[in-house]
Formats: sequence, C-alpha cells, structure tokens
Amino acid sequence: MITPRIPRPNIHQFDFIVIGSGVAGLFAALHLAERGRVAVITKDALTESNTEYAQGGIAVALGEEDSPEDHARDTLEAGAGLCSPEAVEILTREGPGAVEELMRLGMRFDREGGELVRGREAAHGRRRILHASGDETGHEVVRSLSRRAQVHPSITVFEHTWMTDLLVVEGRCVGCDAMVHGEEERVRFVSSAIILASGGLGQIYAVTTNPLVTTGDGMAAAWRAGCRLMDMEFIQFHPTALYHEGSPKFLISEAVRGEGAVLRNGAGDRFMPSHHPLGDLAPRDVVARAVFAEMRSDGRDFVELDFSSIPLERFLSRFPGIVGELRRRGFDIYSERIPVAPAAHYAMAGIASDLQCRTDLPGLLAIGECACIGLHGANRLASNSILEGLVFGVRAAQLAPTLPRLSYEELGVAAELAPPPVRVGAPAIRPELQRLMQQCAGMERNEEDLREAREQVATWARGIATVPAASREEAEAANMVTIARLALEAALTRTESRGAHYRLDFPAADEAWRRHLTLRADEAGEPVVGFTSVEAPAE
Repeated sequence: MITPRIPRPNIHQFDFIVIGSGVAGLFAALHLAERGRVAVITKDALTESNTEYAQGGIAVALGEEDSPEDHARDTLEAGAGLCSPEAVEILTREGPGAVEELMRLGMRFDREGGELVRGREAAHGRRRILHASGDETGHEVVRSLSRRAQVHPSITVFEHTWMTDLLVVEGRCVGCDAMVHGEEERVRFVSSAIILASGGLGQIYAVTTNPLVTTGDGMAAAWRAGCRLMDMEFIQFHPTALYHEGSPKFLISEAVRGEGAVLRNGAGDRFMPSHHPLGDLAPRDVVARAVFAEMRSDGRDFVELDFSSIPLERFLSRFPGIVGELRRRGFDIYSERIPVAPAAHYAMAGIASDLQCRTDLPGLLAIGECACIGLHGANRLASNSILEGLVFGVRAAQLAPTLPRLSYEELGVAAELAPPPVRVGAPAIRPELQRLMQQCAGMERNEEDLREAREQVATWARGIATVPAASREEAEAANMVTIARLALEAALTRTESRGAHYRLDFPAADEAWRRHLTLRADEAGEPVVGFTSVEAPAE
C-alpha cells in the first residue's frame, strides 16, 4: 500500500528499510516481504527511477545457443581489465534464474511464435538481449514490480520522501532521517537492516540521459556516514542521445545499432569501422569517443544515426517508443538521419560493497547503480544493469534477515536521539556545477581542467552550511557537490586512460593502474585515496 502522508509521531520502525524504487530496490523489497515488514522510501513517485527509462533490455544467457561463460567473457572484455571476475561469474550464473523469476512475477518479454525474442547490442558476441514492448523494457520491469509492491500487505511505500542522512549509532547503521516533500517535519525510520538502492548520479552533468532524481543522494549519505566510495572516475557516456536544441535529452538505444543502424559523420561516411573491428557495435566507451572525435573534426555538435538499413516494418515494431518520441519532436524517420551526441548515462562508480552487498558500515547494504562491487569494471557492458539489480537485489534480501537484530528497546533509543545536522546548499549551485563537470570531467579530461574544477567544487563544499534541510532541492545540490568533488578527485588521481575514463595527457592504459581506486573521508571530511587489487580472471 502507498502512504502519501506520514502520521505522527514521525518515527517508524520496520524489519527492513529499502531506500530507492528502481529494479534493485523493488526486487529486494518483494523478497524481504516474506520475512517481515518492509518500508520502501522513494523521493519521487514509486515508478520514477533510471529503470523506468531503460530501453535496450536485459542481457542474460537463456537458451541453448548461449551460455553464462560466453556472457561473462563479453562482460570482462568490455570492462577494460577492471571487472571483478567473481562478481561477473555471479551475475551471469545467477542471472537466468532471476530473469525467470521476474517472468513469474508478471514481466512480459517480447516473443515470436512463443519463443523469446533476443536482440544484440554493442560488445555482445551474440543475440542475448531480452526486451519488452519493443524498446520499453524498463517501463515493463517497473510496472511488474511496482504493481506487486503496492498491494503486498508487508510492504509500505513512502512516496515523495527524501532521505536526508543515514542514522548511525555506535558504529552501526540503524535507519535514516527523511523529509516529506511539501512538509517541514523530519521523519525517522529505524531498522536492523537498511538497503540503499538509490540509483546513480547522472545529474551532476549538464548533458545526461538520467531523470532529475539521479543526484547521487545515497552515495553522498553513505560517504558522510563513513563508507568508502569506489571507481568514482568511471562515468559512462552513452554515444547516441538525441541532439535537439532546447529539448531534454532522449536516449536512442544501442539496440538500434544491433538491428543494423549505423553512425555517419558530416560527410555522410561511416566512421566506426576505422575505430574498432566491431564497428558500430564496439564497446560504449569506444563508440562515444569516436563520436566525440568526429563531432570535433566536423565542427558540429552531433553526428547522424542512419536507420535506413532496417526494414521499416521491423523498425516500427521493434522500437515503438523511439519512433513515437522522434515523431513528437518533429523528426521524419522515413527520410532523414537522426542527430545524436554522447550524454552521461551510467555510473560504474558507487559505494564500495562486497559480493553479499555489505558496505563498510554494519547494518547497511548497497545494491544497484549506487553500489560498486567491481562488476562493471571501467565500462559497463550494455544491458547488464537491470540484471545486476535483479541478481544483487536477491542477494541483499538473502543477507538482510541474517544481520544482528536490534531489540525494540535499542531501536527506541535510536529513535529518540536528536536529529543530526544535514548538509545543504543553495539550489543555484546545480546548473553551475553541471556546466563545470560537463566541461572539465566529461569524456575527455586533463590535469589542468580537473584541478581547476576540483578547486571550484571544494570551494562550494566549504560554503555549504550545516543546518537542518530546508528543501529537497537544497539537499540534492549539496549531494551533487559532494559526489562531483569525489569524481574529480578520482579522475585526477588516475593518470592513465581506461574504459570510460580518458585523459588527454595520459592517453594510454597503464598496467600499474589495473586496480580500483577508493575514497574515504578523514576526520575533517576530506577525501583520502586508497586502492584495492583486481583478481585475475580464471583461465
């Protein structure tokens, strides 16, 4: 059931708290609901998350012609040497079962003749992408899971409720503080097990495919609570976001290139074959940089995506969402190529966590895009993100009930503590920060720009007051400043180019940098750099 307003007293005790309502959070919540009372806290509508906008589908090795081993091989190759082989093995081995469970929950994948339709996307060696309603897979995932969550008697959904900070007592996470949009009273949630599934950070950039809610809130709260963040330099840019002046960015799925669409430069020539043996189906980081290079060479703000090789009937049936959106924006898909350009899309970065989703803070688990277990390495393989949410959502739900349970007396003590101060900042910082990050920490980086940006963001961070939060907008701005500062610190530290992190002054990969970079806060809240090794893949 959905509880739009929270009754007094504004203290709520649950067996489990899930923060975020994308695929990872909802899948975990549904599993946990069989073990106790679950609160799902989401700062917007239940259905508003990155998952909702996922077009391509779910990569999974189902069927005799594919195998988890082949899927793992493609994932490792795309990750540019930084994937955790054990995490990849878990994803690809447990993925088929998780997807089959999703179907039992009502997920309707596209079929032809009763058989699942499989698409192909960049860097995949075979067709293994399951999709729904053509290019509306994310919407169908959210529909299936949110419908179940809304009616489950053990799940209470708190919409338009934004977390301000995690609640830590004697070195253990025991809940979170939150505010309800449009109200002035703070709300406190307490539990023995808290799962962060708060999504990504795309809004720190001026050009992004992410919705407005993706401001890195969970990552920033975990950082303030003492957790390490990892791989903050690796932000993936999708190569084909619609370029349309004065219009919000709209993703044109990689799946269209899997069906035969090609990229062309200002002269009308295909350019990807000269950049990579896989041509238009090269890994995302390769395609995005090639697009950027062609834009610079042509002096234009876009390249063009040519759909003409895809039979029209096939295009209309396979990509109805893309077709409809292009028509709404005035494009004639029958006779013209579509202008596209790269946009910030996905964070391989996140809260450092292990294969059971544990963070540095006892009682706190992290899953989905806000977490980092080294699964995606330096560059996520297309359509692995929803699968990650499913697989590790289940893993978190399996671990959470085994965490040490606090008594109601102990939780009561936590509930009565004075609310902690919350870092907030002026919303006006947001557009300035986005422009700065786009310019200095986008697809191409160098030391001078990174240092300049880090100094400016550090100045903003010092100027943020430590007072009770006045609005969601202020809290988001402060979280964005925190996350941008850490992303800049990591990008400046990694003096090589690898995957989604490209340094003009260090254009080659360096084997000495085949390790993960972590950041933790010292006593003054300043970032301290650390490193973790990457285990070698099994032969």
